[in-house]
This record gives sequence, C-alpha cells and structure tokens, in this order.
Amino acid sequence: MNLKKIIIYIVLVIVLVGVGFMAYLMLTTRSHSPADRMEFSDGDFQLSIDYCRPFKKDRLIFGDESENALLVYGKYWRTGANEATEIEFNKPVSINGQNVVSGRYRLYTIPDKTEWTVALNSEIGKWGYGEPDYDLDVLVTKVPASQSSSIVEQFTITGSLTGDNSMEIVLSWDKTEVKIPVKY
Repeated sequence: MNLKKIIIYIVLVIVLVGVGFMAYLMLTTRSHSPADRMEFSDGDFQLSIDYCRPFKKDRLIFGDESENALLVYGKYWRTGANEATEIEFNKPVSINGQNVVSGRYRLYTIPDKTEWTVALNSEIGKWGYGEPDYDLDVLVTKVPASQSSSIVEQFTITGSLTGDNSMEIVLSWDKTEVKIPVKY
C-alpha cells in the first residue's frame, strides 16, 4: 500500500468513528427526553409545537439556585430539552393580548414561582441549550403559573379550545402548570 491510500484509509476510519459516535449520542439523548409534537386545529387554524420531553426523575424541577433546582427561577429555559422548542401557526394570532404574525418561532420561557415570561423568537433551527439572540424576540409576555398537588413526571405541552377562536397552550411539569392564552 502506498502512503496516499493509507492516509485515505485513516481519514475514512476517523470519519466513520465520528459519525457513529454522534449517532450514538443523539440516540441515547433522545431516549432520555424523547421528541414530541403538540398539534391543535380548529377550522382552518392550525398550531403545532415541536419539543422534547424530559422526565422529572426525582429531581426538584423549578426552584431557587440554593435548592439545586434543575430550572432556576428567573433564568432562561428552552421549554423542553435537546433542540430549541419551536411553535408554528398558519394565521396571525394574539398571544396574551399581543399580536404575532403567522410563522414558525422559537418558544422559550423564564419560569418563576407565580408567573412565567413566555417569549417567541425568530431565530429557529438552533440547539436549545444556548440562549437566543434576544434582539430577535417578536413577543415577550407574562402569564400566571399555578401549583398542583399532583405531579406530572414528564414535561408535557397540550392545547385546548377555550371559546370561539380561542385556545390555550398548557405547559405542565412536576407540580407546575402554565396556561398561555391564544386568539386566532
């Protein structure tokens, strides 16, 4: 074998090992926080949210830094795990009284004990751990957070009709529930 073939062989082995390792990481990470999609439709209105669903696993989910909470009050959260959570709607909407044009957006939140900041950001297709470019926020609003006596083990986003041309997006995890009002 000449030197050129040996170098090509070594490069191919390195690439294959790297691709295999990345695939392994993606598959094992997904099993801990599987991807899901919430879909809501009413007449010709459609809304979908693509997100990943982490588990509680006996951890304190929301709380203060001193309590070693997974999600610290007042800090950015990608509102799920893995990739950034993305929301899409096919018509203009009003979210908690603020107008937003139809499209696809990054959805992130800033949890707090009694109310959460909910934001839509035009920066999409990104990994969710890093904070977004806040200059690209198209909506920032606050909604109440409520506490329940029952525990939701796996982070869940649902949607439900609340009236004519109105619905709410419900974020539930651990003992916390947040309802985001949407009119379309």
